[in-house]
Amino acid sequence: MRFDQVVVNIVNIVNSFVVPVIFTLAFIFFLINIIKYFFIEDGEEAKEKGKQALLFGLIGLGVLFSVWGLVNILLNTLNTVVGNG
Repeated sequence: MRFDQVVVNIVNIVNSFVVPVIFTLAFIFFLINIIKYFFIEDGEEAKEKGKQALLFGLIGLGVLFSVWGLVNILLNTLNTVVGNG
């Protein structure tokens, strides 16, 4: 197996399994914090911590989507064939 085939296989594994798992975990974290903020937490300090966790979760999701998009733009720009190759 050539080096470029190994790299393509690694990128396929990351795009097929690792990235969706990371997105799913980040989204679950965000949903749990929404539930905690609106339904569970009592008290002003707990609400403030919940608001901060929601903000960090939203920023994290934004960063994840941005990096994922930039990587795909880079791969398309370089005409890199990733997929069923």
